[in-house]
Amino acid sequence: MLTYTLTVYTGGSDLCGTNNTVHIKLIGEEGESGDKKLNPLARLTNGSKKQVKICTKNTLGELLFVNLKSKKNLGVDQDWFCDKILVETPMGDKITFPCYRWIQAEKELQLRSAKATLVFQDINPQLKAQRMEQLESHQHLFEWDFYADGVPQTIRADSAFGLPPFIRFSFQKQNTFLYNAAHALISLNLQVLANIMEKWKSINELHQVCVGKKTKTYEYVEEHWAEDEFFGYQFLNGINPMMIKLCSTLPENFPVTEDMVKGLLGDSTLEQEMQKGNIFLCDYKILEGLVGNVVLCKQQYLTAPLCLLYSNPEGKMLPLAIQLGQKPGADNPIFLPTDTKNDWLLAKIYVRGAEFSAHEVDFHLLRTHLLSEVFTVATLRHLPCPHPLFKLLYPHTRYTLQISVMARNGLISKTGVITLFSGIGGQSVPELLSRATASLTYSALCLPENISERGLENVPNYYYRDDGIKLWNIINKYVGGVLQYYYKSDEDVQNDTELQRWIMEIFKHGFLANKSTGIPESFQTVVELVKFVTMVIFTASAQHAAVNNGQLDFGGWMPNFPSALGKPPPKEKGQTTEATILQTLPNKTITANSMAIIKLLSKQSKDFRALGDFPDELFDEAAPCSAIKEFQKDLKALEATIEQRNDTITLPYVYLLPKNIENSVAI
Repeated sequence: MLTYTLTVYTGGSDLCGTNNTVHIKLIGEEGESGDKKLNPLARLTNGSKKQVKICTKNTLGELLFVNLKSKKNLGVDQDWFCDKILVETPMGDKITFPCYRWIQAEKELQLRSAKATLVFQDINPQLKAQRMEQLESHQHLFEWDFYADGVPQTIRADSAFGLPPFIRFSFQKQNTFLYNAAHALISLNLQVLANIMEKWKSINELHQVCVGKKTKTYEYVEEHWAEDEFFGYQFLNGINPMMIKLCSTLPENFPVTEDMVKGLLGDSTLEQEMQKGNIFLCDYKILEGLVGNVVLCKQQYLTAPLCLLYSNPEGKMLPLAIQLGQKPGADNPIFLPTDTKNDWLLAKIYVRGAEFSAHEVDFHLLRTHLLSEVFTVATLRHLPCPHPLFKLLYPHTRYTLQISVMARNGLISKTGVITLFSGIGGQSVPELLSRATASLTYSALCLPENISERGLENVPNYYYRDDGIKLWNIINKYVGGVLQYYYKSDEDVQNDTELQRWIMEIFKHGFLANKSTGIPESFQTVVELVKFVTMVIFTASAQHAAVNNGQLDFGGWMPNFPSALGKPPPKEKGQTTEATILQTLPNKTITANSMAIIKLLSKQSKDFRALGDFPDELFDEAAPCSAIKEFQKDLKALEATIEQRNDTITLPYVYLLPKNIENSVAI
């Protein structure tokens, strides 16, 4: 008799164990074993390691599959989460069969070994058939759905429960609990305000709002939000460092004159500073013409401002001029730092209100959540589990579909928080998404190119750029180290039909087959592939962290990030009072609900996995395993560099610290 020793690992999270009876079987090229009960008497507990021996009369040859089947015990069904199965053959070989998914009762699951293969490398008929069957099954399980005209398509699922169990949160039985409980917890802190429709009596009254423990950054924002230096700083290192760009020529619709800024540039002129590369612009024209939402039966107002900034000799980014609409004219004045204190502060508040809309809908929702959803759906539909790119992307798609469905239902649906309590909510959301999608380009998603296109290579104290490009390069090195092992030549890329269908689906469903985006429709070279996959991982991890994790820090203090503005922009100067500002800012109900959702979106999940933390052992070849270790080493080195820099600056930039970046869009 020949003995195969199997070690079965159950997941360590809540509810991963089961009382179901699990049957296990080995299938090889030369035969298969009989069924073996894995747990005839005892429960498979969370985090347990169960060993079982399977004896056969003859060798099974090269092992192809481990088959698992779970059956109800005493009529009670408990899904089981299996991490992996390690098989030691009679010859002493040790083979890992990764699983890392839920197994339902009366369902059979066929696991392949961790060895990655491209489609043309699978020559065994059984392996080829299983590969095709998995893809056919997944294309029925994961279907595209239409969200709105001109917007990336999404997964078809009415709720999180509509998703296949094996891609849901690890605490599968309570997969909606995280969102609801977290929101309720926040509401407890703010419930006194949640139903108070009145306006704030003073800015100082806001200091009494309880949001839990405040971070140092939150406290800094609370103290400095009205200052020009901090206002400008946020365009570089706040939660949306993507709007600012070099201004070498003033837009025709923004007629700032030399007289307007005289004295604000020292002895220099606006023209001279533009030639030196010290003048910058934030233009919110994408918001032009959008109608503000009606919140609590009251009209809210959206603006499409232009903001001119100056990087002074001390390296501070300072606002020079603000125009609150795109069309210049007597009723659309240009506000200046030399205007009255209240006029200038109100103009900056309108810019920050526009920032809320652009950030949440374009740079956060579209460019991280919706795009990551597209990458995830295409991966599940066209890359089977033995494909090396599936294994590479697996950690960076974890829970993305779950959080996407929950976000659409909880935030931008008819009863969502954004819809009910923000100025951009309602019909303006799909319109803004459509505009943003139409303007999206491949180069905008590739950080080094994006920085170059915006002319920001040399602006000082741009920590997002400094940390982000280093992260991009580390990810690119890692991706290259893995993919170049499997793709030995450009011909391998061209001949990978699964890969080619993957990128075509992304081009078609994510970028709506718009050639002007620059998104590839196919891959011809290994270099092209490595760059694109670098972008995918960077988007799902670092970029999402950059625009998501600081929302409470920078937006918890409402006047710095108002979700709605209750008065139209002023048409003349000299009329603004403190009362005008308070009437413009959100009332107490809007403030409470907006702060609650901002805190939720900034909350680190219980099962957070930092970038480079890959407990799921999907690879077993030496080359990709070595690339993973090198990736982790590079991330640790970068972390030390960033922390050393942060020790020397007043307001540390922590959002691209690798330990603060999640592998995937999972919150």
